Amino acid sequence: MNANVSDEKIFTKDFFLVFGALLFSALVMYALMSTVTEYATSLGSSATIAGLVSGLYIFGGLCSRIYSGNALEKVGWKKIALIFMSIHFLSCILYFFVSDVNLLLCVRFIHGIGFGATANAIVTIASDVLPKKRFGEAFGYFMLGTTIAVGLGPYISGFLYDTVGPYGCFLAASVFSGLALVFIYFVDVSEHDPANNPNRVKDSQNNYSGIEKVFEIKAIPVSFFTALTSLGYVSILSFYRLYAAEVDLTAAFSWFFIVYSIVLVLSRPVAGKIQDRNGDLIICVVGIVAQSVGLFLIAVWPSPLTVMICAVCAALGFGTLNSACTTIVTRNAPEHRRSYAVSTFYIFCDGTMGFGPALLGLFAVNGYAPVYMISSVITLLALPICIWSLRK
Repeated sequence: MNANVSDEKIFTKDFFLVFGALLFSALVMYALMSTVTEYATSLGSSATIAGLVSGLYIFGGLCSRIYSGNALEKVGWKKIALIFMSIHFLSCILYFFVSDVNLLLCVRFIHGIGFGATANAIVTIASDVLPKKRFGEAFGYFMLGTTIAVGLGPYISGFLYDTVGPYGCFLAASVFSGLALVFIYFVDVSEHDPANNPNRVKDSQNNYSGIEKVFEIKAIPVSFFTALTSLGYVSILSFYRLYAAEVDLTAAFSWFFIVYSIVLVLSRPVAGKIQDRNGDLIICVVGIVAQSVGLFLIAVWPSPLTVMICAVCAALGFGTLNSACTTIVTRNAPEHRRSYAVSTFYIFCDGTMGFGPALLGLFAVNGYAPVYMISSVITLLALPICIWSLRK
């Protein structure tokens, strides 16, 4: 009896270790993403090249995610985590030696490679150490690491950039990535890590088709409809400052991510419990509809009130769906395919996050309201795919 109770504990030593690894890795991403474009322009780049500097990080992450699903099973979870987290850490050090935009582009791409596989490894390891009967709830708490980073990272980097300069941001990123490396080093996954189970690795690699060496087929429908919601969310990330100036709501939009983070911190654990008790469909349907409504409101009736409503809806939308759907694909995948499922999920989401702004920008011909209207429609397109894939 005591053993069963112990197995169902969420807040164990390993939980805090994987949570810390996720938090500090994500802090690096969000801290640098909010200031690296400004640093690029200070080196003499155009706005287009500065945007490329930011986007190359995501593209590098996408490349390493494609590789990491297979590598995590062949080489081992912890080895891949340590290798790519070391690349992640060393890339932060390289920023100190950047003297022109070309070097910055190279460093951003390498840094993205380190982050993509690192993130896959952390989530794969978390799927092993979190309690299975309370997995949705536990994963909701775990993903709060990303939520905290979304709100805290840009604040820290903005403060350091304004007071110390870009090197202060690079130092903070180096410290954060170093801490993430230390945290993951002490996680114990020896029981199920493929590196310690060579027979499992040999068996799991048999009978794979070409596509199965990169993707987990069963994870594609969930990954696809989540990617559609991420396309809606990225419209906010990419264009909210421009839209805020256009509709004279700069002050209201300055509170957007604060409200978003608060709602997400409060709602994620609750959503995880609901998912464990009532199933996946209710969480996903509510999230999709909420985000679509929020985007529609700021497109049609921009006001301080609708901006706050949209922040709440975005938190209940992609913010909650990101955690809930990662839970679905990892829980439903066979143990030896979890790393592929995680990789598949983030390949889809990274793809839309990376290329979405360019696609949505095509609709900003007569202002940015059409961008949010299109994003609302795209988000709603995820609904029938969601219902079909979760009722199968």
